[in-house]
Amino acid sequence: MNLPETQHAVQLVGPDKLVLNKCKEVFRPGRHQILCRVKAVGLCFSDLKLLKQFSSHARKSEIVAGIDPEILKEIPSYVPGDAPGVPGHEAVVRIAAVGPGVERFKRGQRYLVQTDYRWLKNANSNASFGYNFEGALQEYVLMDERVITSPEGDSMLIPVSEGLSASAVALVEPWACVEDAYASRERQGLKQDGRMLAVGDAEVRGDVFGNLFNRYGRPVQITWVSRFPAPVGLGDAVHKAKNLSGLADACYDDVIYFGSQASSVESLFAKVAAHGLVNIVLCGGRFDRDVLMLVGRVHYGGIRVVGTVGTDPAESMKYIPETGEVQAGDKINVIGAGGPMGTMHVIRNICQGVEGISVFAGDVDQNRLAGLTKTAEPLAKKNRVKYEPYNTLKEKVADAFDYTVLMVPEPELVAASVENAAAGGVINIFAGIPATVSAETDLNAYIEKQLYFIGTSGSVLEDMRRVLAKVESGNLDTDVSVAAVCGLDGASEGILAVEKRQIAGKIIVYPACKGLGLTELAKLKEKKPEVGECLTNGIWNKKAEEAVLRAYGKS
Repeated sequence: MNLPETQHAVQLVGPDKLVLNKCKEVFRPGRHQILCRVKAVGLCFSDLKLLKQFSSHARKSEIVAGIDPEILKEIPSYVPGDAPGVPGHEAVVRIAAVGPGVERFKRGQRYLVQTDYRWLKNANSNASFGYNFEGALQEYVLMDERVITSPEGDSMLIPVSEGLSASAVALVEPWACVEDAYASRERQGLKQDGRMLAVGDAEVRGDVFGNLFNRYGRPVQITWVSRFPAPVGLGDAVHKAKNLSGLADACYDDVIYFGSQASSVESLFAKVAAHGLVNIVLCGGRFDRDVLMLVGRVHYGGIRVVGTVGTDPAESMKYIPETGEVQAGDKINVIGAGGPMGTMHVIRNICQGVEGISVFAGDVDQNRLAGLTKTAEPLAKKNRVKYEPYNTLKEKVADAFDYTVLMVPEPELVAASVENAAAGGVINIFAGIPATVSAETDLNAYIEKQLYFIGTSGSVLEDMRRVLAKVESGNLDTDVSVAAVCGLDGASEGILAVEKRQIAGKIIVYPACKGLGLTELAKLKEKKPEVGECLTNGIWNKKAEEAVLRAYGKS
């Protein structure tokens, strides 16, 4: 294959500074490297976060562990810090050329890109395609086999068949993030090799810790903070501290609090480690005000919160679900349903095959709701699921919800979801509320109703494989979420549309399509009739994709 010397690429050169570089170098692959032709890439709200934060984004920083630094020096597409980057991580690519040391990949093969390199650590996160490695908003992208192969030998390039549209494959990545929000397995016991912090504003009577440890395992280290003596069951190895101020932050896997002092609970969130559990035991008391809960760390830190009105912390543990999956008969409320990811949550739950569920779709934008309903309503009828769209500014739904999905990063909505939750309800904080942000929450209601916050960020390889299998089997059509298409010429405008929430659905970029500005599907018949006529009831598909590539570029 004769490779061009230069290419078109969307480059991020600083905060809020995107440029279309029409003469970016096409790198030739080194010994362990792979050059891929980008076939399609979806725009994501995470691209907007990178645009705003640039070098301060956690995933744009330098890699500090997991790979020999000398290897990184060999990779021109490694662009940490202030180096100009190329965003775009929802991608499908075809191998254009490989280095002489590459044996696993052959020219011409087509792959879905898994973007998360979790074994390559940054100071506060991990390396990622489209962040500190160049992403897919360009015609060609260079990858290194030593970067995209996990320590277990798994490749982050997932082979895909030729039968699917490139858009359907690219959209597996965001759909996998949605899938992970439900498939995530919850820790239902104490962390066996973990550290526990127990704090008592109320006296702990009886052998509640012995009961807890017998049923849910025992941590290796325990710290007790209280004016009351350490209760029985903690054991002789317990460390006693006078107060919290001398204890390290973010290092306790299980935090148990006895009492009902709001200020005490608020100070505990700083102490819980990533993926830690806060267990609040009211001992018959009640908080005298709403509590500032660090809800941002539910999504980004994976922390969880449970509680009981009684005196036994083992009682709270019973309220932890095995996974984040919806259950038969659930009334599901998706807030921010009209956006691209909200649409996916609505469609995913309608098509999941869970018996007796109903899906309420709330949004502030009537036009986005109308666009969602056009897709969701026929699917709901087909799957015998009750579907009810509503305007969150104008309508109040009287139902109490068993499962709430928050697609809008507003902490006030967390508090409202607690108020509107049914007993035993799950509140899935999917939107990326910053990890440092708290929300005033009625923690009495949260505990009395036995509610559970859940939140996940990103996806893992298995999530992508599971979603891809659904797409390839015909059980899921990811193309239903496509709302607009463009070439690299329209990508910057597309990211701006994401920021302003102007388009109710996903935007797919085709780098091969020169001169294709941002075009909503509803306007395709007017702009390019030969493409618009290929839509199926307004829905994007492989035939339409082939038509747009014929019209604007080379497939």
